[in-house]
Amino acid sequence: MKPAMETAAEENTEQSQEKKVITRPEMEIGRYHWMYESSRPHQYRHVPALRDSVSPLSTPGCFECCIKCLGGVPYASLVATILCFSGVALFCGCGHVALAGTISILEQHFSTNASDHAILSEVIQLMQYVIYGIASFFFLYGIILLAEGFYTTSAVKELHGEFKTTACGRCISGMFVFLTYVLGLAWLGVFGFSAVPVFMFYNIWSTCEVIKSPQTNSTASGSQICVDIRQYGIIPWNALPGRACGSTLESICNTNEFYMSYHLFIVACAGAGATVIALIHFLMILSSNWAYLKDASKMQAYQDIKAKEEQELQDIQSRSKEQLNSYT
Repeated sequence: MKPAMETAAEENTEQSQEKKVITRPEMEIGRYHWMYESSRPHQYRHVPALRDSVSPLSTPGCFECCIKCLGGVPYASLVATILCFSGVALFCGCGHVALAGTISILEQHFSTNASDHAILSEVIQLMQYVIYGIASFFFLYGIILLAEGFYTTSAVKELHGEFKTTACGRCISGMFVFLTYVLGLAWLGVFGFSAVPVFMFYNIWSTCEVIKSPQTNSTASGSQICVDIRQYGIIPWNALPGRACGSTLESICNTNEFYMSYHLFIVACAGAGATVIALIHFLMILSSNWAYLKDASKMQAYQDIKAKEEQELQDIQSRSKEQLNSYT
């Protein structure tokens, strides 16, 4: 029995020595593990959830869900949208009513013949229709920019997750940047144009204040202080009466139409200025978001390359293990 046991022990020793021999496939695996140690994918084991032993306090509540939802809101885009809606609403609403009051003042006091201000009436009517279009367009455009803000905020929040940015999305973001820039320049012109009626009404109002003032020069009576609307170019020079002097001008300034039109033009000008600020704000937001999306696309390309290299490494390891199994 002893020689048999010794013979078996010797055979086991020889087998263990044969197993300890490092073959070439094992050397290849060791070399790849050493070279790509930092790029190997981490293996995580799935831990089954024990529903019976989970505490109710560990489940997310309503407050945590609300905080998570509020974290994805683009507050900068939301503020810009509210400011844009407010500015456009003030400009369109106040401007429409102020233009109607201006026509009424001209017809009653400065141009009694309808043919003299027919062109001006057509232009004002056309501007009122344009105001309707501006209000509708910017209502839709503000919603689109707000949706773009939600989209890009989600892209930035999920930069290292499963979110995938596409070339079409980046192109749309760039298009919005260009369109908002053009609209900002256009609204600068609208803001300057809306200051013209404010200047005209201010001159009329200041002239009325001079007439009311007791410190009027003794050389010029109140009846000699006049305002000629024809010098502004809104009605032709042959329009009659074309100007108002003295008590007539003072009565015009005391009418409700003049008072409302003057202040509505001021509010409309302020609304145009608010819209310009909102578009500049939108332009900064869109430019920043477009830069974030561009970086996200580069990060996505890098992750794709890294995943491809890891897949190739796994294929090499699997082939090496197959060769090792075939050798053994």
